[in-house]
Amino acid sequence: MSTPLAGWTDELARVRLHFVSGKGGTGKTTLAASLGLALARGGRRVLLIEVEGRQGFAQLFDTEPLPYAEQRVASAPGGGELRALHIDVEAALLEYFDLFYNLGFAGRTLRRMGAIEFATTLAPGLRDVLLTGKIKECVGRTESDGRHTYDAVVVDAPPTGRVVKFLDVTKALTDLARTGPIRGQADGVVRLLHSGETAVHLVTLLEEMPVRETVDAVAELDGADLRPGAVIVNRMRPPRLPARSLQAAADGRVDASRVRTGIAAAGLDLPEATVDALVAETIEHAIGIAAEQRAREQLAEADLPSLEIPDLPHGVDVAALYDIAEILVEQGVR
Repeated sequence: MSTPLAGWTDELARVRLHFVSGKGGTGKTTLAASLGLALARGGRRVLLIEVEGRQGFAQLFDTEPLPYAEQRVASAPGGGELRALHIDVEAALLEYFDLFYNLGFAGRTLRRMGAIEFATTLAPGLRDVLLTGKIKECVGRTESDGRHTYDAVVVDAPPTGRVVKFLDVTKALTDLARTGPIRGQADGVVRLLHSGETAVHLVTLLEEMPVRETVDAVAELDGADLRPGAVIVNRMRPPRLPARSLQAAADGRVDASRVRTGIAAAGLDLPEATVDALVAETIEHAIGIAAEQRAREQLAEADLPSLEIPDLPHGVDVAALYDIAEILVEQGVR
């Protein structure tokens, strides 16, 4: 059995565009925000981008809904800065009209006519083209001194079931525009997404369905010549039983009399029903840990760097984002 690589690799440290995906409910938005904070340490400037219209970053950082503008949402240790952008598809299309066809006024007229909604409905791939095009512009933008505006860009990407279709815009662009400025811009998007500057990180829980989707997503990314980054295992629970006792407990073989003796030796006098409940909870915990170990073995097949985030007992708030960022830094994120 292969063993997953530990921590952040030197190769990942050279990535500038980080997509964070995962099955719904695994915490991908939280991990994207925390990754942004980790990457912003030491005076770096990082941009968070969301593309699904949920305003997840605004909720996490407890701010007003984000406009279609890059807005500062947090600072990082060492003088770093974290900004966030909510990409609005309609605004992105108007921006395209203005940049490539000098149709600013006409674009506003099209919006009043409802033509933008019609266009994105008629050509569904156009939506992803616009989103990835704006992402590329943010990654490639430079200041007057030639330095990139952002040291890194982190995108809260669509879930694992849709992420490859979202990123693999080549076919969509071939169908939409064979020549012209939009096609030229799209070719640049394709080059960036398939380059060493881009990685797709996958957030999972040690549960059957998220792990299966993660492994399937790695295969899909490989098949599309897109680069998987790290697997981020979220909400890890520490085992509370010695390894030698785990399998027996998972099989239901817990000696209740020994449990009672241990409780009595600790000076506790508990009702019989409470002791029985503790035994049942021990078995349930062991079954869960054994299932997590099997899931970990399945994840190892992906042969990717692995990061682990412990379960946070008090939920996720702004302080928790910084705590998770610190955990990521301890595992090599830089």
